[in-house]
Amino acid sequence: MTYDLVVIGAGPAGEKGAAQAAYFGKKVCVIERAPKPGGAAVNTGTIPSKTLRETALYFSGLRQRGLYGVDYTIKRDISIADFMFRERAVVEAQWQLIDDNLRRHGIEQMQGAARFVSRDTVEVSRYGQEPQHVQGAAFLIATGSQPQQPTDVTIDGTVVFDSDSLLTMERIPSSMIVLGGGVIACEYACTFAALGVRVTIVNSRSRLLAHLDAEIGEALRQQMASRLGITVYSNAVASSIAVVDGRAHVTIGAEAGALAADCLLYSAGRIGATSHLGLREIGVETNARGFVAVDAHYRTATPGVYAAGDVIGYPALASTAMEQARVAICHAFDLRYKQEIAAVLPYGVWTIPEIATVGPSEEELTARGVEFEVGRAHFRANPRGLILGDVDGFVKLVFSPHDRRLLAASIVGEGGCELIHIAAACLGTGGGIDTFIQNVYNYPALADAYKYAAYDGLQALARRHGRRTGLPSGDYSAVKD
Repeated sequence: MTYDLVVIGAGPAGEKGAAQAAYFGKKVCVIERAPKPGGAAVNTGTIPSKTLRETALYFSGLRQRGLYGVDYTIKRDISIADFMFRERAVVEAQWQLIDDNLRRHGIEQMQGAARFVSRDTVEVSRYGQEPQHVQGAAFLIATGSQPQQPTDVTIDGTVVFDSDSLLTMERIPSSMIVLGGGVIACEYACTFAALGVRVTIVNSRSRLLAHLDAEIGEALRQQMASRLGITVYSNAVASSIAVVDGRAHVTIGAEAGALAADCLLYSAGRIGATSHLGLREIGVETNARGFVAVDAHYRTATPGVYAAGDVIGYPALASTAMEQARVAICHAFDLRYKQEIAAVLPYGVWTIPEIATVGPSEEELTARGVEFEVGRAHFRANPRGLILGDVDGFVKLVFSPHDRRLLAASIVGEGGCELIHIAAACLGTGGGIDTFIQNVYNYPALADAYKYAAYDGLQALARRHGRRTGLPSGDYSAVKD
Protein backbone atom coordinates (compact mmCIF):
# COMPACT_ATOMS: atom_id res chain seq x y z
CA MET A 1 0.00 0.00 0.00
CA THR A 2 1.42 3.37 -1.06
CA TYR A 3 0.28 6.83 0.05
CA ASP A 4 1.26 10.44 -0.48
CA LEU A 5 1.38 10.84 3.29
CA VAL A 6 1.60 8.37 6.13
CA VAL A 7 0.86 9.79 9.58
CA ILE A 8 1.99 7.88 12.65
CA GLY A 9 -0.24 8.81 15.57
CA ALA A 10 -3.85 10.01 15.67
CA GLY A 11 -3.59 12.70 18.34
CA PRO A 12 -4.17 16.41 17.68
CA ALA A 13 -1.09 16.76 15.45
CA GLY A 14 -1.75 13.56 13.54
CA GLU A 15 -5.43 14.25 12.93
CA LYS A 16 -4.99 17.86 11.79
CA GLY A 17 -1.90 17.11 9.69
CA ALA A 18 -3.71 14.28 7.93
CA ALA A 19 -6.80 16.43 7.31
CA GLN A 20 -4.65 19.27 5.94
CA ALA A 21 -3.03 16.96 3.37
CA ALA A 22 -6.32 15.32 2.41
CA TYR A 23 -7.94 18.73 1.97
CA PHE A 24 -5.40 19.42 -0.77
CA GLY A 25 -6.12 16.13 -2.49
CA LYS A 26 -3.38 13.93 -1.05
CA LYS A 27 -3.88 10.22 -0.41
CA VAL A 28 -3.40 9.81 3.33
CA CYS A 29 -3.17 6.97 5.84
CA VAL A 30 -3.16 7.41 9.62
CA ILE A 31 -1.66 4.65 11.77
CA GLU A 32 -2.55 4.57 15.47
CA ARG A 33 -1.42 1.82 17.82
CA ALA A 34 -4.06 2.57 20.47
CA PRO A 35 -7.58 1.16 20.02
CA LYS A 36 -9.04 4.67 19.81
CA PRO A 37 -7.79 7.95 18.28
CA GLY A 38 -7.05 11.19 20.09
CA GLY A 39 -3.69 10.49 21.68
CA ALA A 40 -2.88 11.68 25.19
CA ALA A 41 -4.90 14.86 24.63
CA VAL A 42 -8.16 12.94 24.45
CA ASN A 43 -7.45 9.71 26.27
CA THR A 44 -5.13 10.42 29.19
CA GLY A 45 -4.26 14.11 29.32
CA THR A 46 -5.90 17.33 28.23
CA ILE A 47 -9.57 16.41 27.86
CA PRO A 48 -9.78 13.96 30.79
CA SER A 49 -7.95 16.21 33.25
CA LYS A 50 -10.05 19.26 32.37
CA THR A 51 -13.29 17.28 32.50
CA LEU A 52 -12.32 15.81 35.86
CA ARG A 53 -11.59 19.32 37.11
CA GLU A 54 -15.09 20.47 36.21
CA THR A 55 -16.53 17.33 37.80
CA ALA A 56 -14.60 18.01 40.99
CA LEU A 57 -15.84 21.60 41.09
CA TYR A 58 -19.41 20.40 40.61
CA PHE A 59 -19.31 17.66 43.25
CA SER A 60 -17.51 19.82 45.80
CA GLY A 61 -19.57 22.97 45.25
CA LEU A 62 -16.28 24.85 45.56
CA ARG A 63 -17.41 27.66 43.26
CA GLN A 64 -20.54 28.25 45.36
CA ARG A 65 -19.24 27.75 48.90
CA GLY A 66 -20.32 30.57 51.15
CA LEU A 67 -21.76 32.67 48.32
CA TYR A 68 -25.43 31.88 48.74
CA GLY A 69 -25.74 30.98 52.41
CA VAL A 70 -25.12 27.28 51.79
CA ASP A 71 -22.03 25.48 53.07
CA TYR A 72 -21.45 22.75 50.48
CA THR A 73 -19.67 19.61 51.56
CA ILE A 74 -18.52 16.70 49.44
CA LYS A 75 -21.15 14.02 49.00
CA ARG A 76 -20.35 11.14 51.30
CA ASP A 77 -21.45 8.45 48.88
CA ILE A 78 -19.44 9.65 45.88
CA SER A 79 -17.81 6.79 43.98
CA ILE A 80 -15.12 6.68 41.36
CA ALA A 81 -17.85 5.81 38.84
CA ASP A 82 -19.64 9.07 39.69
CA PHE A 83 -16.40 10.95 39.36
CA MET A 84 -15.49 9.45 35.96
CA PHE A 85 -18.89 9.41 34.29
CA ARG A 86 -18.65 12.83 32.65
CA GLU A 87 -15.02 12.26 31.67
CA ARG A 88 -15.95 9.07 29.84
CA ALA A 89 -18.86 10.73 28.03
CA VAL A 90 -16.67 13.59 26.79
CA VAL A 91 -13.86 11.26 25.68
CA GLU A 92 -16.26 9.04 23.74
CA ALA A 93 -17.74 12.09 22.03
CA GLN A 94 -14.23 13.17 21.03
CA TRP A 95 -13.50 9.72 19.57
CA GLN A 96 -16.55 10.07 17.37
CA LEU A 97 -15.65 13.59 16.25
CA ILE A 98 -12.14 12.55 15.25
CA ASP A 99 -13.36 9.48 13.41
CA ASP A 100 -15.97 11.56 11.58
CA ASN A 101 -13.34 14.13 10.59
CA LEU A 102 -10.96 11.52 9.20
CA ARG A 103 -13.73 9.75 7.31
CA ARG A 104 -15.07 13.01 5.90
CA HIS A 105 -11.63 13.72 4.43
CA GLY A 106 -11.34 10.24 2.95
CA ILE A 107 -8.40 9.28 5.16
CA GLU A 108 -7.65 5.60 5.66
CA GLN A 109 -7.13 4.49 9.26
CA MET A 110 -5.02 1.56 10.42
CA GLN A 111 -4.72 0.26 13.97
CA GLY A 112 -1.33 -1.10 14.94
CA ALA A 113 2.23 -0.24 15.94
CA ALA A 114 4.33 1.30 13.18
CA ARG A 115 8.10 0.95 12.85
CA PHE A 116 10.31 2.24 10.06
CA VAL A 117 12.05 -0.46 8.01
CA SER A 118 13.34 2.06 5.45
CA ARG A 119 13.00 5.76 4.67
CA ASP A 120 9.82 5.21 2.68
CA THR A 121 8.31 2.17 4.42
CA VAL A 122 6.89 1.33 7.82
CA GLU A 123 5.90 -2.06 9.13
CA VAL A 124 2.57 -2.08 10.99
CA SER A 125 2.16 -4.82 13.59
CA ARG A 126 -1.02 -5.86 15.32
CA TYR A 127 -1.50 -8.72 17.74
CA GLY A 128 -2.73 -11.88 16.03
CA GLN A 129 -2.22 -10.53 12.51
CA GLU A 130 0.56 -10.63 9.93
CA PRO A 131 2.60 -7.40 9.77
CA GLN A 132 1.78 -5.07 6.87
CA HIS A 133 4.15 -2.81 4.99
CA VAL A 134 2.94 0.71 4.23
CA GLN A 135 4.84 3.03 1.91
CA GLY A 136 4.69 6.81 1.78
CA ALA A 137 6.17 9.67 -0.18
CA ALA A 138 6.15 11.66 3.06
CA PHE A 139 5.76 10.79 6.74
CA LEU A 140 4.53 12.77 9.71
CA ILE A 141 5.64 11.47 13.11
CA ALA A 142 2.99 12.51 15.65
CA THR A 143 3.30 9.89 18.39
CA GLY A 144 3.27 12.40 21.25
CA SER A 145 4.87 11.85 24.64
CA GLN A 146 4.50 9.66 27.70
CA PRO A 147 5.16 10.06 31.43
CA GLN A 148 8.75 9.65 32.54
CA GLN A 149 9.01 6.62 34.79
CA PRO A 150 10.66 6.66 38.22
CA THR A 151 13.76 4.54 38.78
CA ASP A 152 13.25 3.82 42.48
CA VAL A 153 9.60 2.72 42.56
CA THR A 154 7.15 0.99 40.24
CA ILE A 155 4.03 2.64 38.85
CA ASP A 156 1.60 -0.03 40.09
CA GLY A 157 -1.72 1.71 39.38
CA THR A 158 -2.84 0.95 42.94
CA VAL A 159 -0.73 3.13 45.25
CA VAL A 160 1.77 4.76 42.87
CA PHE A 161 0.36 6.43 39.76
CA ASP A 162 1.53 8.47 36.82
CA SER A 163 -0.72 10.81 34.84
CA ASP A 164 -1.82 7.97 32.54
CA SER A 165 -2.67 5.38 35.18
CA LEU A 166 -4.33 7.93 37.50
CA LEU A 167 -7.53 7.64 35.48
CA THR A 168 -7.77 3.95 36.42
CA MET A 169 -7.92 4.71 40.15
CA GLU A 170 -10.63 2.55 41.74
CA ARG A 171 -11.49 4.86 44.63
CA ILE A 172 -10.95 8.43 45.69
CA PRO A 173 -8.21 8.44 48.34
CA SER A 174 -8.26 10.44 51.54
CA SER A 175 -4.69 11.66 51.05
CA MET A 176 -2.27 12.05 48.15
CA ILE A 177 1.38 13.01 47.64
CA VAL A 178 2.22 14.68 44.33
CA LEU A 179 5.86 14.62 43.23
CA GLY A 180 6.41 17.53 40.84
CA GLY A 181 5.47 21.15 40.45
CA GLY A 182 4.68 21.37 36.75
CA VAL A 183 1.41 21.73 34.89
CA ILE A 184 0.15 18.15 35.23
CA ALA A 185 1.13 17.92 38.89
CA CYS A 186 -0.59 21.18 39.79
CA GLU A 187 -3.75 20.46 37.79
CA TYR A 188 -4.35 17.05 39.36
CA ALA A 189 -3.37 18.30 42.83
CA CYS A 190 -6.10 20.95 42.59
CA THR A 191 -8.68 18.55 41.18
CA PHE A 192 -8.30 16.02 44.00
CA ALA A 193 -7.98 18.68 46.68
CA ALA A 194 -11.32 20.11 45.52
CA LEU A 195 -12.83 16.74 46.38
CA GLY A 196 -11.53 16.91 49.92
CA VAL A 197 -8.38 14.84 49.41
CA ARG A 198 -5.48 16.01 51.59
CA VAL A 199 -2.82 16.83 49.01
CA THR A 200 0.87 17.45 49.59
CA ILE A 201 3.08 18.64 46.72
CA VAL A 202 6.81 17.87 46.83
CA ASN A 203 8.45 20.18 44.30
CA SER A 204 12.17 20.00 43.58
CA ARG A 205 12.16 23.56 42.22
CA SER A 206 11.90 26.85 44.07
CA ARG A 207 8.38 27.59 42.81
CA LEU A 208 5.40 26.04 41.09
CA LEU A 209 5.11 26.36 37.30
CA ALA A 210 8.72 27.53 37.16
CA HIS A 211 8.53 28.33 33.45
CA LEU A 212 5.94 31.06 34.08
CA ASP A 213 6.12 34.51 35.69
CA ALA A 214 7.24 34.21 39.33
CA GLU A 215 4.31 36.33 40.55
CA ILE A 216 1.86 33.95 38.89
CA GLY A 217 3.41 30.83 40.40
CA GLU A 218 3.36 32.40 43.86
CA ALA A 219 -0.27 33.49 43.47
CA LEU A 220 -1.19 29.91 42.59
CA ARG A 221 0.69 28.54 45.63
CA GLN A 222 -1.10 30.94 47.95
CA GLN A 223 -4.53 30.08 46.61
CA MET A 224 -3.77 26.36 46.68
CA ALA A 225 -3.06 26.72 50.38
CA SER A 226 -5.91 29.07 51.32
CA ARG A 227 -8.72 27.67 49.15
CA LEU A 228 -7.81 24.00 48.87
CA GLY A 229 -5.62 23.28 51.87
CA ILE A 230 -2.76 21.98 49.73
CA THR A 231 0.65 21.81 51.41
CA VAL A 232 3.56 22.68 49.11
CA TYR A 233 7.19 21.86 49.86
CA SER A 234 9.57 23.70 47.52
CA ASN A 235 13.25 22.94 46.87
CA ALA A 236 12.41 19.49 48.20
CA VAL A 237 13.93 16.37 46.65
CA ALA A 238 12.52 12.93 47.41
CA SER A 239 15.42 10.84 48.66
CA SER A 240 13.32 7.70 48.82
CA ILE A 241 9.92 6.47 47.66
CA ALA A 242 8.37 3.26 48.97
CA VAL A 243 5.09 1.44 49.31
CA VAL A 244 4.59 0.06 52.82
CA ASP A 245 1.38 -1.65 53.95
CA GLY A 246 -0.54 -0.29 50.98
CA ARG A 247 0.49 3.35 51.51
CA ALA A 248 3.00 5.60 49.80
CA HIS A 249 5.96 6.80 51.87
CA VAL A 250 8.27 9.59 50.72
CA THR A 251 11.34 10.90 52.50
CA ILE A 252 12.44 14.45 51.75
CA GLY A 253 14.53 17.11 53.51
CA ALA A 254 14.59 18.05 57.16
CA GLU A 255 11.65 20.45 56.79
CA ALA A 256 9.08 17.71 56.24
CA GLY A 257 11.01 14.54 56.87
CA ALA A 258 8.90 11.47 56.12
CA LEU A 259 5.52 11.82 54.42
CA ALA A 260 2.85 9.17 54.01
CA ALA A 261 -0.41 9.08 52.05
CA ASP A 262 -2.92 6.69 50.53
CA CYS A 263 -1.41 7.21 47.09
CA LEU A 264 1.30 9.02 45.19
CA LEU A 265 1.21 10.78 41.82
CA TYR A 266 4.63 10.72 40.18
CA SER A 267 4.74 13.67 37.80
CA ALA A 268 8.35 14.43 36.92
CA GLY A 269 8.02 15.32 33.27
CA ARG A 270 7.41 13.52 29.99
CA ILE A 271 9.55 11.91 27.29
CA GLY A 272 9.00 11.50 23.57
CA ALA A 273 7.11 8.35 22.57
CA THR A 274 9.69 7.31 19.98
CA SER A 275 11.53 4.26 21.29
CA HIS A 276 9.40 1.86 19.22
CA LEU A 277 9.64 3.68 15.88
CA GLY A 278 13.07 2.60 14.59
CA LEU A 279 14.08 6.21 13.98
CA ARG A 280 17.81 5.68 14.37
CA GLU A 281 17.83 3.22 11.49
CA ILE A 282 16.60 5.88 9.06
CA GLY A 283 18.70 8.75 10.44
CA VAL A 284 16.05 10.66 12.40
CA GLU A 285 17.70 12.31 15.40
CA THR A 286 16.27 12.35 18.92
CA ASN A 287 17.63 13.89 22.11
CA ALA A 288 18.25 12.23 25.48
CA ARG A 289 14.55 12.51 26.37
CA GLY A 290 13.39 10.91 23.13
CA PHE A 291 12.13 14.11 21.49
CA VAL A 292 12.59 14.37 17.72
CA ALA A 293 14.85 17.11 16.41
CA VAL A 294 13.23 19.27 13.71
CA ASP A 295 13.91 22.56 11.92
CA ALA A 296 11.61 25.58 11.61
CA HIS A 297 9.55 23.71 8.98
CA TYR A 298 9.28 20.60 11.20
CA ARG A 299 11.58 18.59 8.96
CA THR A 300 13.73 15.92 10.57
CA ALA A 301 17.28 15.13 9.43
CA THR A 302 15.80 12.53 7.07
CA PRO A 303 14.30 13.89 3.81
CA GLY A 304 10.55 13.44 3.58
CA VAL A 305 10.12 12.71 7.29
CA TYR A 306 8.47 15.39 9.43
CA ALA A 307 7.45 15.52 13.10
CA ALA A 308 5.03 17.71 15.06
CA GLY A 309 3.30 17.93 18.42
CA ASP A 310 4.48 16.71 21.79
CA VAL A 311 6.93 14.31 20.13
CA ILE A 312 9.21 17.30 19.40
CA GLY A 313 8.98 18.68 22.95
CA TYR A 314 8.28 22.24 24.07
CA PRO A 315 5.72 23.81 24.21
CA ALA A 316 3.87 20.46 24.16
CA LEU A 317 0.38 21.92 23.82
CA ALA A 318 -2.48 20.42 21.84
CA SER A 319 -3.18 23.85 20.36
CA THR A 320 0.34 24.26 19.01
CA ALA A 321 0.55 20.61 17.94
CA MET A 322 -2.32 21.09 15.51
CA GLU A 323 -0.72 24.17 13.95
CA GLN A 324 2.73 22.61 13.78
CA ALA A 325 1.31 19.67 11.86
CA ARG A 326 -0.53 21.91 9.39
CA VAL A 327 2.66 23.90 8.76
CA ALA A 328 4.68 20.70 8.35
CA ILE A 329 2.29 19.36 5.73
CA CYS A 330 2.30 22.62 3.77
CA HIS A 331 6.09 22.45 3.57
CA ALA A 332 6.14 18.72 2.84
CA PHE A 333 4.00 19.19 -0.29
CA ASP A 334 4.99 22.77 -1.12
CA LEU A 335 1.47 24.03 -0.48
CA ARG A 336 1.22 27.83 -0.58
CA TYR A 337 -0.99 27.97 2.45
CA LYS A 338 0.16 27.94 6.08
CA GLN A 339 3.91 28.53 6.10
CA GLU A 340 4.61 29.18 9.77
CA ILE A 341 3.01 28.90 13.18
CA ALA A 342 1.73 32.07 14.85
CA ALA A 343 4.31 34.02 16.83
CA VAL A 344 1.90 34.53 19.75
CA LEU A 345 0.91 31.39 21.65
CA PRO A 346 -1.52 31.56 24.59
CA TYR A 347 -0.75 29.21 27.45
CA GLY A 348 -3.40 27.90 29.84
CA VAL A 349 -3.18 25.85 33.03
CA TRP A 350 -6.46 24.47 34.40
CA THR A 351 -5.59 24.57 38.05
CA ILE A 352 -7.91 26.02 40.71
CA PRO A 353 -7.68 28.93 40.07
CA GLU A 354 -7.04 28.92 36.35
CA ILE A 355 -3.71 30.32 35.17
CA ALA A 356 -3.19 31.78 31.70
CA THR A 357 -0.35 33.70 30.09
CA VAL A 358 0.78 35.03 26.75
CA GLY A 359 4.16 36.52 25.95
CA PRO A 360 7.39 36.41 27.97
CA SER A 361 7.62 36.57 31.75
CA GLU A 362 9.06 39.52 33.66
CA GLU A 363 12.17 37.45 34.28
CA GLU A 364 12.64 36.78 30.57
CA LEU A 365 12.23 40.45 29.68
CA THR A 366 14.72 41.46 32.37
CA ALA A 367 17.24 38.91 31.08
CA ARG A 368 16.87 40.39 27.59
CA GLY A 369 17.37 43.91 28.89
CA VAL A 370 13.85 44.96 27.83
CA GLU A 371 12.39 47.82 29.86
CA PHE A 372 8.75 47.34 30.90
CA GLU A 373 5.98 48.61 33.10
CA VAL A 374 3.11 46.70 34.73
CA GLY A 375 -0.60 47.34 35.24
CA ARG A 376 -2.92 45.14 37.32
CA ALA A 377 -6.63 44.86 38.01
CA HIS A 378 -8.06 42.60 40.70
CA PHE A 379 -11.32 40.68 40.37
CA ARG A 380 -12.34 41.84 43.85
CA ALA A 381 -12.85 45.29 42.27
CA ASN A 382 -14.85 43.81 39.39
CA PRO A 383 -18.62 43.27 39.82
CA ARG A 384 -18.56 39.97 37.97
CA GLY A 385 -15.66 38.82 40.12
CA LEU A 386 -17.67 39.63 43.24
CA ILE A 387 -20.70 37.76 41.91
CA LEU A 388 -18.53 34.70 41.25
CA GLY A 389 -16.74 35.03 44.58
CA ASP A 390 -13.33 35.20 42.89
CA VAL A 391 -11.82 37.94 45.03
CA ASP A 392 -8.23 36.74 44.55
CA GLY A 393 -8.14 36.72 40.76
CA PHE A 394 -6.39 39.39 38.71
CA VAL A 395 -5.28 40.52 35.26
CA LYS A 396 -1.68 41.61 34.79
CA LEU A 397 -0.48 43.55 31.74
CA VAL A 398 3.21 44.00 30.94
CA PHE A 399 3.94 46.75 28.42
CA SER A 400 6.61 49.06 27.04
CA PRO A 401 6.88 52.38 28.92
CA HIS A 402 7.95 54.11 25.72
CA ASP A 403 5.03 53.41 23.35
CA ARG A 404 2.66 51.44 25.66
CA ARG A 405 2.87 48.43 23.34
CA LEU A 406 1.69 45.25 25.04
CA LEU A 407 4.53 42.82 25.75
CA ALA A 408 2.80 40.12 27.79
CA ALA A 409 -0.25 39.37 29.90
CA SER A 410 -1.15 36.96 32.69
CA ILE A 411 -4.43 36.07 34.35
CA VAL A 412 -5.08 34.23 37.59
CA GLY A 413 -8.70 33.37 38.26
CA GLU A 414 -12.04 32.22 36.93
CA GLY A 415 -12.21 32.05 33.14
CA GLY A 416 -8.55 33.00 32.72
CA CYS A 417 -7.90 30.41 30.02
CA GLU A 418 -10.66 31.99 27.91
CA LEU A 419 -9.92 35.62 28.77
CA ILE A 420 -6.26 35.33 27.76
CA HIS A 421 -7.24 35.24 24.08
CA ILE A 422 -8.17 38.92 24.23
CA ALA A 423 -4.61 39.76 25.22
CA ALA A 424 -3.24 37.32 22.64
CA ALA A 425 -5.19 39.07 19.88
CA CYS A 426 -3.84 42.45 21.00
CA LEU A 427 -0.29 41.15 21.26
CA GLY A 428 -0.48 39.40 17.90
CA THR A 429 -1.45 42.60 16.11
CA GLY A 430 1.16 44.74 17.85
CA GLY A 431 -1.43 46.60 19.91
CA GLY A 432 -0.93 48.52 23.10
CA ILE A 433 -2.73 48.93 26.39
CA ASP A 434 -4.67 51.82 24.82
CA THR A 435 -6.60 49.11 22.97
CA PHE A 436 -8.17 47.95 26.23
CA ILE A 437 -9.04 51.51 27.27
CA GLN A 438 -10.78 52.21 23.98
CA ASN A 439 -12.69 48.91 23.88
CA VAL A 440 -16.14 48.46 25.42
CA TYR A 441 -16.78 45.31 27.47
CA ASN A 442 -20.06 43.84 28.68
CA TYR A 443 -21.07 44.79 32.19
CA PRO A 444 -20.68 42.99 34.47
CA ALA A 445 -17.91 40.96 32.85
CA LEU A 446 -14.47 39.82 33.96
CA ALA A 447 -13.07 41.09 30.64
CA ASP A 448 -13.60 44.64 31.90
CA ALA A 449 -10.60 44.03 34.17
CA TYR A 450 -8.41 44.55 31.09
CA LYS A 451 -9.53 48.19 30.94
CA TYR A 452 -8.67 48.82 34.58
CA ALA A 453 -5.35 47.00 34.34
CA ALA A 454 -4.54 49.38 31.49
CA TYR A 455 -5.60 52.38 33.61
CA ASP A 456 -3.36 51.07 36.38
CA GLY A 457 -0.54 50.87 33.86
CA LEU A 458 -1.09 54.51 32.90
CA GLN A 459 -0.94 55.48 36.57
CA ALA A 460 2.38 53.64 36.84
CA LEU A 461 3.66 55.67 33.89
CA ALA A 462 2.44 58.86 35.55
CA ARG A 463 4.47 58.03 38.63
CA ARG A 464 7.50 57.74 36.39
CA HIS A 465 6.82 61.33 35.28
CA GLY A 466 6.82 62.76 38.79
CA ARG A 467 3.30 61.78 39.91
CA ARG A 468 1.59 64.24 37.63
CA THR A 469 -2.15 63.86 37.17
CA GLY A 470 -1.69 63.27 33.45
CA LEU A 471 0.89 62.01 30.99
CA PRO A 472 2.88 64.06 28.47
CA SER A 473 0.92 65.69 25.65
CA GLY A 474 -0.87 63.21 23.43
CA ASP A 475 -1.28 60.59 26.16
CA TYR A 476 -4.41 59.60 28.05
CA SER A 477 -5.05 60.78 31.54
CA ALA A 478 -3.47 58.61 34.17
CA VAL A 479 -6.44 59.09 36.46
CA LYS A 480 -8.61 55.96 36.69
CA ASP A 481 -12.27 56.68 35.92
